[in-house]
Amino acid sequence: MSIRLRLALCYGLLFTLVLFLVAVFSYAIHERGQYDDIDRILVVSAGHAAAEAATSTSNVRLVEARSSLEIALRLYSPGGVLLESTSDANGLPSLDPRQVLRDPAGSAFDVVARLAPPLVAQAPILPGGAFGLLNAQGQRWRVYVLPAHQAGSISGYIEAMTPLGRIDALIQAFRLTLILLSAGGLLLVLAGSWLVASRALRPIALLVQTAQTITLSHDLSRRVDAPPHQDELGRLAMTFNAMLHSIETAYQAEKRFVTDASHELRAPLTAIQGNLDLLNRHPDMPEAERAESLTEVTREANRLARLVADLLALARADAGIVLNRCPLDLDAVILEAYRTARQLAHGQQFVLDPFEPAAVEGNEDRLKQLLLILLDNALKYTPPGGRVTLGLRRHDRDVELIVRDTGIGIPAEDLPHVFERFYRADPARSRDPGGTGLGLSIAQWIVEQHEGTITLESQPGEGTTVIVRMPMCLCPQ
Repeated sequence: MSIRLRLALCYGLLFTLVLFLVAVFSYAIHERGQYDDIDRILVVSAGHAAAEAATSTSNVRLVEARSSLEIALRLYSPGGVLLESTSDANGLPSLDPRQVLRDPAGSAFDVVARLAPPLVAQAPILPGGAFGLLNAQGQRWRVYVLPAHQAGSISGYIEAMTPLGRIDALIQAFRLTLILLSAGGLLLVLAGSWLVASRALRPIALLVQTAQTITLSHDLSRRVDAPPHQDELGRLAMTFNAMLHSIETAYQAEKRFVTDASHELRAPLTAIQGNLDLLNRHPDMPEAERAESLTEVTREANRLARLVADLLALARADAGIVLNRCPLDLDAVILEAYRTARQLAHGQQFVLDPFEPAAVEGNEDRLKQLLLILLDNALKYTPPGGRVTLGLRRHDRDVELIVRDTGIGIPAEDLPHVFERFYRADPARSRDPGGTGLGLSIAQWIVEQHEGTITLESQPGEGTTVIVRMPMCLCPQ
């Protein structure tokens, strides 16, 4: 069952419940008001007739009732014999008034009307009086019997009665009208609920349609038209578009990464395969040429090993693997990386300044890898005679690692891309053809794992400065 249909049915059921309660109470109030008014008039008419009969000095006589309703009166003897009746009562079967008093009929309305309180001022039932019902002339008659007293004893019985046919017909018509109006209202509510739900769920239908189109066409550039109202569905559409943009960006980056990785892997593999084929085809190759081929194979194999290691490191980063960290002296790690990097220098001046003791909560191996990546880049792109500076200093609650060189620098258009995987500016490619283009990406991941930031500033021909900031560890080691 669709959400649209469920919403329409829920609205319809809720409206049905409310409409049922309103209709029942409206019917009960209307019906009770009609019948209670008739009972009030009967009580008043019988009371007036009994009062006039009580003041008669001779035999009890019946006086015509004066009322806007069709009120018929009867006079019975104390033994229950009909003595006199008004003209309206002609043709009606007689009742034993004593039986009515013994077994009153109660209300003229049905049980539903008892839900509502009386809306008209009722005259209280006179002492000894009782109501009854009579079926005659094809309709119901409401009967009220009241004993008449003279000289302290019952001198007869007054019976007031009125036909209920017109009121019953009106009540039945009112009941039918309520049923028809309720059924029509329910149909209108169901139709309106269906239309409202359809309109409200239209953005979701667009989401589904867009998702299906993307699934079939593999076109991640499609977007959902945002609805004009910034409600929950509008925010859902915006979130869906943002998710599509994120997926498209990740997909393009992954596609570019796979392409670049395939290219980078193919180069050393081709060189290794070519040299091995050459050695197999020429077993009598001169020793010098054989040694050169083996050296090339070893160099490319080492390059391939470095590339695979870098790819594994980035795979750990993509998998969200968190580095194990513990308090350590960062200055000791820097001294070790400084001694290692000095062996890579080829005529560059390598300086350690400034150098302040500092502790961080970090991973020693990864921090050393970070330093070697930054120092290796600085030495590669700094010509002999240039200067490479490694520094460590405390700044407020942070520590700063600084690697500064006087190398070839990086063009301004390449600076926003230096941390992208496999990205290398053209001068870098020509100077370091064996590089993988993954070093700074790995460095950025290591810094982020240490809750730090890495920034890079450069001017072509003047050099590059890399600043790494990490929180200082204040806990005892």
